[in-house]
Amino acid sequence: MPAITPSRAESFSIGELSKHVGVNIETIRYYERIKMLPAPGRSANGRRVYGPAEARILAFIRRSRDLGFTLEEIRALLALGGPERASCADVHKIASAHLTNVRSKLSDLVKLEAILAETVARCSDGAAPDCPVLDILDAGRRG
Repeated sequence: MPAITPSRAESFSIGELSKHVGVNIETIRYYERIKMLPAPGRSANGRRVYGPAEARILAFIRRSRDLGFTLEEIRALLALGGPERASCADVHKIASAHLTNVRSKLSDLVKLEAILAETVARCSDGAAPDCPVLDILDAGRRG
């Protein structure tokens, strides 16, 4: 994440936060609505005003999403007190469960790759009416 340079005495707008953290403005609003990101203060004209703490939380959420953590897993990590106060044992439990899930998905993808590779290899790539790829895709409708 690039360094955030607040424009006004340690505060910045939603647009500045969006640009620096690399998260869409609507995504920031969504995280506020679902209470993953604290509601920001407001300026005299009613605009959202963010500080370094919100930027850090948002960057944490973004990186966690990049790594495939669900919103509930991220919420649990944030509930532990954030990156600076969380117990390693508690984080380990959540990360281990996520790792198990990732490994399961990888296993499923390896199986899918083998089935798809075999099916594609049987495909003649011609104009014949029999197509193994279409047959395997259509198989679910016949049962």
